[in-house]
Amino acid sequence: MRDSVLLRLTGLSKSYDGVQALRDASFELRAGEVHALVGENGAGKSTLIRIITGAIEADAGQIELYGKHIVDNSPAHAKANGIAAIYQQPALFPDLSVAENLAFGLEGANLWKRVSWSKMRCHAVDLLAKIGAEINPDTTASDLPMPQQQMVEIAKSIGADARVIVMDEPTASLSDDEIQKLFAVVSRLRSAGVGIIYISHRLDEVLEIADRVTVLRDGRTIETRSMQDVTKAELITLMVGRELSSIFPKRAVEAGETALELRKVGCSRSGINNIDLVVRKGEIVGLAGLVGAGRTELARTIFGLTPADQGEILVAGRPVTIASPEMAIRHGIAYLPEDRRKHGVIAELSITDNITLASLGTELKSDQPKIVGQMFSGLDFGAERQIASSYIRRFGIKTPAAFSPVSTLSGGNQQKVALSRWLATDPKLLILDEPTQGIDVGAKAEIHELMMELVEQGMAILMISSELPEILGMSNRIAVMRNGTICGELDRADATQERLLSIALGHQDPQFSLGQR
Repeated sequence: MRDSVLLRLTGLSKSYDGVQALRDASFELRAGEVHALVGENGAGKSTLIRIITGAIEADAGQIELYGKHIVDNSPAHAKANGIAAIYQQPALFPDLSVAENLAFGLEGANLWKRVSWSKMRCHAVDLLAKIGAEINPDTTASDLPMPQQQMVEIAKSIGADARVIVMDEPTASLSDDEIQKLFAVVSRLRSAGVGIIYISHRLDEVLEIADRVTVLRDGRTIETRSMQDVTKAELITLMVGRELSSIFPKRAVEAGETALELRKVGCSRSGINNIDLVVRKGEIVGLAGLVGAGRTELARTIFGLTPADQGEILVAGRPVTIASPEMAIRHGIAYLPEDRRKHGVIAELSITDNITLASLGTELKSDQPKIVGQMFSGLDFGAERQIASSYIRRFGIKTPAAFSPVSTLSGGNQQKVALSRWLATDPKLLILDEPTQGIDVGAKAEIHELMMELVEQGMAILMISSELPEILGMSNRIAVMRNGTICGELDRADATQERLLSIALGHQDPQFSLGQR
């Protein structure tokens, strides 16, 4: 029945190694509603979801599902009771096909049962069609880009006929078109009486799709409101406990000498070509464009992951060859990739190991202790701890200890660890690919402030972002990519969302307005 309570959490508390993750938190989900759960990184959202899905047990509190008290919850129990979760980082089996991933767990427990490959494929085609995803079911999951992996995860949850679906940052890597397809799926699920817990740092999305919103702060439930009775500014204030004067603390900095120059650079392997770009010390150059335009591919070429086979790269005015990440680091280039879990951090290692990993065998800046002369030849663990502790303090990384595994941190704190790793190499050019993706507004403001501090100290930053407000708010200049090349560049003063989209879409008139179409 619509509006009946599917899930009720009361008085939940949970602590990890003395750190209180939840404090007497409460939450309620009704049938046929989208209930947003928002809060800063570390507010307790992930812990709350892990309790709902049975991954961990609460230290105190009660869980009621469909009016019945739940004891000894577990992932298998939660799944059997119609609870499914879609996480920000897809958890597909990389070596299986899309069809096999979608069928996994639905074939029953009979090990001797013959697999019907045709039925499996038809099942996958049907699920993908329901969400409007144009994905070949025979494709190996690891060959899919992240947005398509996310769409497969969504299809997988729908195929499980769940009554309670958790969507944790489901649009973080989706294009605008894919987001609208997802919202259409959410609307159909809502109409069918499914309850959806929607977690997102994109507050505009929350305002558009959610019926109610609950705000967590420091592990406590601050308030639950109807979405009709709250504004974006009020949500931000409830989340951070203070007014945010500026999410984009852009300050005037005089640009210095050229840090990086690309002349007709191309890479046939990654599909980029004829790239001309200059990044100077003391400035942030934004790299905008639609999904698939080649922004990440350009970053990977600059960093030597897919080396350039055309054109010329100059660092500090000198032509260089960058055939590997090791050579890029030697030339003072650092790269923080988009996929934090896959390429940004190593979850099983400690915070200390992650922060110092890229510094092994390198000469660090003079105010840092030298860790090692050659890779793995006599590590100075004291120096490692000293460096890691300095970045933990500098970034305010929330952790009980520097030796805690990175897997215990929230997404925002993991991003800070990943950024710390590259700053420890003392780079002259920092490439940031979606630096605030999946990060709450408070942490986003902190990252932006750090970026400003770095350029004020003379660093050059090349920032890739799909969020146009971030591009407009933080960049000195903005280069727009389309079809693997830079098709236009605007100064900060001349840039608007309409003009950037106009260039990205290939319109001739740079003054083109979407509202005039």
